[in-house]
Amino acid sequence: MIEALARAGGEATLQALPEQTGLPQKDVGQALRWLKQKGWAEQQGQVLVLRDAGRAALTAPAAADEALLAALAALGSASEDELCGRALDVAGARRLLEGRSGLIEERERTTRLVALAAAGRALLAQGLAPRRALNQLNAELLRTGGWREVELRPYDVTVAGPALHPGKSHPLVRIFEQTRRVFLELGFDEIDSGYVESGFWDFDALFSPQDHPARDMQDTFYVAAPARCALPDEALVDTVARTHEDGGDTGSLGWRYRWDRELARRPVLRTHTTAATIRALADDPRAPRKVFCVGPVFRRETVDYKHLPVFHQVDGIVVDEQGSFATLLGILQAFYRKMGFERFQFRPGFFPYTEPSVEVFVWLESKQDWVEMGGAGIFRPEVTEPLGCHAPVLAWGLGLERLAMFRYGIASIGELYRARLAWLEEAALCR
Repeated sequence: MIEALARAGGEATLQALPEQTGLPQKDVGQALRWLKQKGWAEQQGQVLVLRDAGRAALTAPAAADEALLAALAALGSASEDELCGRALDVAGARRLLEGRSGLIEERERTTRLVALAAAGRALLAQGLAPRRALNQLNAELLRTGGWREVELRPYDVTVAGPALHPGKSHPLVRIFEQTRRVFLELGFDEIDSGYVESGFWDFDALFSPQDHPARDMQDTFYVAAPARCALPDEALVDTVARTHEDGGDTGSLGWRYRWDRELARRPVLRTHTTAATIRALADDPRAPRKVFCVGPVFRRETVDYKHLPVFHQVDGIVVDEQGSFATLLGILQAFYRKMGFERFQFRPGFFPYTEPSVEVFVWLESKQDWVEMGGAGIFRPEVTEPLGCHAPVLAWGLGLERLAMFRYGIASIGELYRARLAWLEEAALCR
């Protein structure tokens, strides 16, 4: 910078300096502070003027900071003792470089010195014969008899072995796989459906009113293209519509409004995997039947330590003439015990499509608190009867990211999706 000012006759405008120095505008701006601090130049409005100290610096020996940077550029890295041995003013350079990030990096290192003790000197005085020390014998030593002339080092079984990090599935994927295995062992069949659903299957078939807050834009992701979804056969649509309006043939009063077909056709990113299980129930409403679905769901959630806008659920239903609320709680209890949880609670809850309803809580030791994991209940007749099902249907939807958080002792749900290699390496294969 001072060379450019000297070539320009001692002064230059700030706008002209990038071209005159060949430096980017950002570097020019940062350099102004150090020129003023060293007293080499002063700013007068939009003009930078070279001072006498700056002219002197052009021919003076390199300052402490410049000398240190030049030495490090040549050496790559060096200890403070090495730099001081080259007659460099390291302390002065530090003061000048203070606050200038990205120029040098300092790392602390420990230097250990080994000295011979009195007992060692005494052994030397007695005379020592060198002897090879080995960790293990080899074929050559056994064949030649050289094993007689070596000393085997003692094997310390208490010393930790090297850490091994084998290839393995992501911890969250292992939770999904274990969840599937639990329900398959309980005799369930696995199903799935698309991530984009119609409002009909995501809400209307579940007797969720069309003016429910969950259907607002602030709670649900609506899909722009395609603009509309196809509805199932007209008889089913008509039955569901009448159930919403006046209860239809279910004996219910319904929601007492005019059901809107266009709202039912609006595509959404599914807000729960119950959209898959209600489709399965419509396809085959006969008892007995047990199905489950594991997959992602999408909601406009505010991100915090236990909420994400995209997360995974396990959803399931049991269609059984003898099914009861006690059966439902027994299934939930069996699932969480198989997943390694012993302390859990069932609290009364409310959902538009189940009655009675329950919310599942597990005890989180790290936060000393009960945390809600999902909801469950028995489908209302307004849900099952329009689909042709007259047996009790036990249903649940449970979050899996929170389960993984507690299993692996993670403080924030977002950590499951951050590729922190240190955590991925240390995460246990079995827990």
